[in-house]
Amino acid sequence: MYSKETTIALQENTQALLKDTPETLASPDSTEQLRQALRFHEYRYYVLSDPLIADGEYDQLFKLLERTEQAHQDWITKDSPTQRVAKELTGNFVTVQHLVPMLSLDNSYNEADLKDFDRKARQLSKLDTIAYCVEPKFDGGSISLIYENDLLVRGATRGNGVAGDDVTTNVKQIRTLPLSARFSDYGLQQVEIRGEVLMNKNSFKKYNDALVEKGLAPLANPRNAAAGTLRIKDPAEVRRRNLEAFVYHISDYTLLPGKEIPEELTTHAGSLKLLWDLGFRSPVKEMRVFDGIDAVVTYCLEFEDKRDDLPYEIDGMVIKVNDFDLQDQLGMTSHHPRWAMAFKFKARQGTSKLLNVDFQVGRTGSITPVAKIEPVYIGGVTVSSISLFNEDVIREKDLMIGDTVLVERAGDVIPYIVKPLAELRTGTETKIAFPQGCPICASQLFKEEGEAAWRCINIECPAQVVERMIHYVSKNALDIKGFGEANIRKFYELGLLKDIPGIYKLNFEAIGKLEGFGAKSIEKLQEAIQQSKQQPLHRLIFALGIRFVGETTAKVLAQKVSHLLDLRNFSQEALQELEDIGPKVAGSIVDFFSNADNINMLQELEDLGIQLNNSSKEMHGGGQLEGVTFLFTGTLPTLKRSEAEEMAEAKGGKILGGVSAKLNYLVVGEDAGSKLDKAKKLNTVKIISEAEFLKMIAVENNGL
Repeated sequence: MYSKETTIALQENTQALLKDTPETLASPDSTEQLRQALRFHEYRYYVLSDPLIADGEYDQLFKLLERTEQAHQDWITKDSPTQRVAKELTGNFVTVQHLVPMLSLDNSYNEADLKDFDRKARQLSKLDTIAYCVEPKFDGGSISLIYENDLLVRGATRGNGVAGDDVTTNVKQIRTLPLSARFSDYGLQQVEIRGEVLMNKNSFKKYNDALVEKGLAPLANPRNAAAGTLRIKDPAEVRRRNLEAFVYHISDYTLLPGKEIPEELTTHAGSLKLLWDLGFRSPVKEMRVFDGIDAVVTYCLEFEDKRDDLPYEIDGMVIKVNDFDLQDQLGMTSHHPRWAMAFKFKARQGTSKLLNVDFQVGRTGSITPVAKIEPVYIGGVTVSSISLFNEDVIREKDLMIGDTVLVERAGDVIPYIVKPLAELRTGTETKIAFPQGCPICASQLFKEEGEAAWRCINIECPAQVVERMIHYVSKNALDIKGFGEANIRKFYELGLLKDIPGIYKLNFEAIGKLEGFGAKSIEKLQEAIQQSKQQPLHRLIFALGIRFVGETTAKVLAQKVSHLLDLRNFSQEALQELEDIGPKVAGSIVDFFSNADNINMLQELEDLGIQLNNSSKEMHGGGQLEGVTFLFTGTLPTLKRSEAEEMAEAKGGKILGGVSAKLNYLVVGEDAGSKLDKAKKLNTVKIISEAEFLKMIAVENNGL
């Protein structure tokens, strides 16, 4: 979309604009230059995933535009980046008709179906061979977009295929959809485009993690999350969910007076390239054009094998006759076009029977209902237990013991009960009774205002004690190898272990008499326990299982104290001034360090040799790599990725989540993948091997 020369010019202009104020942007022309810069950087960030400026710099430019337009409201344009933001919607969505009906695709599930589709197409067209365009079948919410005179004027849901809901305001929150596009350069006046709104796997996980942390039920899957978000009446919430959109079809267009059909609109592949060049995210990188159906079949099967490697969900491939004239010749039935077919991947849903519901107690006392179902094989895994999250989920879904239920497992997302099949009920089903007291210690349950989860607040509840110890020894906490969940539970049941300090006071003579514990395994366990005493402070903070304190927050806290018990001196207000710590997290930290039992436990741990002091490097970030950013990708020759990240952080380095202009070093191993490709495009990122990284770590002074 942007040539190298244009990119350089826009980047230079960006640096100049970062020095501007609303007073220096003294004309509509200079304000338009600012809008052009923002559109360019939105395209680099949201479409190419390859930003050229820091997030803070983008925010600075955006706020500059907001202030300028506020001072000169007659300078505002309809496609200004500020016009994505809208007030909360009121009333129901208006129903609008699509210019061309959004028909369903005929489905195929095997090679024979695809060959039959090809046979019929060749018979109708009287051709020996047909060229097909193949692309992913995105698993999200379908949308229809209309652009007139280069401006986005309407976005609608699929609805019944003939008409859908007008969701233009929400569509404008999706950063991968430009508010304007130069269709007029191709002689087009009005264009209707089909697309799919998605929530990528990473955004979906982050959003669900946030919901679970608040005690709310997570969203079922990325598809439902995306489709449901389109109809939310709060555009700000739509924006927070970080939706993306792929466009994959131009369904209708009108030409400007005197213009002819452009060459790009003679084939489907050409139309996808046109959309990409105009700044849309279309599947040009994944699409392939093949002569004949055999190569199509091979590509579909290859893509199914790597579907889980994609950052978004797909449920199949779409095969389309590439030539538009031939599409018109083949026509369509009342239900589906004869020139396209969907090849569906193996199902990730199945039905089972809900046999019972167990109620489990977590380390923070939350009561989680867990459905026990008849084992069902879905997506390569046999599923027999499924979390129901909280009582509200049971009630909202109207689940009953004995129900036949629809179960889904998408990618690496946990199994989920989509719904009960109520029409199959026989009358023998029974209601699920949520316990009034803790299922382990019988203590009264409490539900905090604004939370969905019931909680046992008895800190001595055996289930919580065991779960806290399991968390304490886990891999991302103190990583005491050989001391997993099974051993924690066994030692607790036998009376050999009763609390976290007890881990360091184990009777190994008694353990040696247990089946499966020989001299060598005991020696390894003793060594692992001893090594845990020297783990960095942030790991210990995370291991304590303080509610709402994850690994990132633990690192923030560790950098602010010289001794763990210094956190007793932090007020809630002081904690909230730290990075990414809000009122809820701060309150939980204060509660933990105000509890005398917790302080006694920490003092006992210190007496047992656990390191509560902080190294100066962890506290102040004073290593030789302070401020240097790293990202690790691929399989490293000798280190696990987590080990390499810890080594970098121990020297003051910072780990990023993706390739961007903020990244200094990309450390690559085998099968590095897309991160390496992106880094090569950024001249600012230095690509190094594990050996070079280790050499850098070994240097005692900063020679970068």
